[in-house]
Parts: sequence; C-alpha cells; structure tokens
Amino acid sequence: MTIHGISSFYHCLLATNVFLLLCFIAAMAESHILHKDWLIDVPSRIPVLQSSCVVIPCVYLYPKSRKILNRWRGFWKRGDTIVASNFLNLRLGNEFHHRSRITGTLQSGNCTWQLYGVRETDTGPFYFRIEIPQHKSFTFSKNKVTLDVFRVPKPPTMSVAVQDQVTATCKVTHVCPSSPPKFSWSHSGIRKTRSKKENKWLWSTTSTLTFTPQEADFNMPLNCTVTFPGKKTTVGSVLLIKKIYLHNLLFFSFSWLFLKGYKKMDGWMDGWMDGWMDGWMDGWMDGWMDGWMDGWMDG
Repeated sequence: MTIHGISSFYHCLLATNVFLLLCFIAAMAESHILHKDWLIDVPSRIPVLQSSCVVIPCVYLYPKSRKILNRWRGFWKRGDTIVASNFLNLRLGNEFHHRSRITGTLQSGNCTWQLYGVRETDTGPFYFRIEIPQHKSFTFSKNKVTLDVFRVPKPPTMSVAVQDQVTATCKVTHVCPSSPPKFSWSHSGIRKTRSKKENKWLWSTTSTLTFTPQEADFNMPLNCTVTFPGKKTTVGSVLLIKKIYLHNLLFFSFSWLFLKGYKKMDGWMDGWMDGWMDGWMDGWMDGWMDGWMDGWMDG
C-alpha cells in the first residue's frame, strides 16, 4: 500500500470514529430526555376568602415517549376523594359537584385547578395525579397544596392625590383572576380598573377614580366598597384635604410682610411729619414775634 493510500485509510478511520462518537453523544442525550423524572410546580399554601373562588396554578412534566400519545386523565384529590378531573364521565361527590374543575390543558403540561364557593372545610391538603394510558401514570403525593381559608376580607389599600383634579385609588389582592372583585365609589367620576399578577397565585386589582372637586367635597370622606365573588364586601375610606400650593403660601406671606412693613413705615412718616411741622411752626412763630416786638419797641 502506498503512502497516499495509508493516509486516506487513516483519515477514513478518523472520520468514522468521530461519527460514532457523535452518534453515542446523541443517543445518551436522547436517553436522558426520555427518562426524565416526573416533576410538578404548585404552591404549598394559598390564603383564600371564604365563599370566594381560587385558582391553584399547576405545571407538570412527564417522561417523554416515542409513542403517539392522545389521552390524558388528570385528577385533583384530597386523600382518596377526587375533587376535580378533566374526565367528563366522572361525577364528583356532592361536596365538590358543580364548583370544581381543571382549567389547564393536560397535554401541554398545565394542570391548573379552579375551585368556586370556597368553604371552611376546603383546606385540603390536595395533590394531583396524572394518567397517560398509552404511557405511564404518576401521583404527586409529596407536592400538596393547602388552602388557608379566612372569613373576613382585608380592607383595601387607598391613596389620593388632590390638585386641580382628585385622583383616588383603591387596591385589593385576591386569588381568582377569572372572577376579579368589583368596585363602587361614594363619588361620581371617571373610573378605570386594572389587574396585575403579583406572583404565581396572587393577583391585585386596582380601581382608579378621577373627578373635579367642589368646595363641599373637602374635609369629607371618600369611600370605596369592594365586593368579592360570594358577595363578601370590604370598605376603605380616605379624607379629602384641600391642598395649599407653595406659591400661594409664599404670596400670602409676602403680602402679609409687605402690609406689616407698610404700616410701620406709615407710622414712622406720620411721626416724622408731625415733629417737623411742630418744629417749623414753633421756629416761625418765635421769629415773627421777636421781629414784631423789636419793631414796636423801636417805634
């Protein structure tokens, strides 16, 4: 074999080894992906208002399969009791019938659950189970969710800014973005409402009221009433204080000082004029009398 032939054989062998190494790495990566563990992300505790609703966010991952999967069955459970399912043929017990449902799409790994009309007994703990008949099933019994049910809603957080117009805000937090609370104000005006996601399970909703104040509005309370799903309400109040602008205050102070100074100047001028006139008159009278007396005596 010539030197050229040996070189070609060596390069071919080297290329084959590189190709086999790449195939081995790809196989190992695929094997790792296919045998990924079951994972889930749910909050451990959620505070929720009694008679309101709550959305329990849930995301899960399952080991991938080369099979074509087209069926997923999800169950939220409390102990051995099923409290929610996406399985339409399953009838829930009377305790959770018509007030519990899985809103997430299980095929995409979304196992979110929504519960309406929360009761004092709905504390849990709850956990999720997934069944994929063409693949595998798994129960996330170590990842439980507890609901801390409270009876009285907290008062809203309020703020107010008074300028040419009054801008007031009324803010509450809640755990049911699909049914946010409703707001009413004790004063008419332009109202706007917006919601914001604070974390995975907590939302805030803020109502803003804008109006042009009248004199009768000042030193009076402005009330905001918040009504949650289930008809429970809470009220917040803020007092409207008339704002004194700095330039008005400075003008008033300057005017007061000017008037005070003017009065002092006026008093000084009066005193000076009175003294000058008295001195002039006294001197003139003395001179006239002296001249007249001298002339009379000489005559």
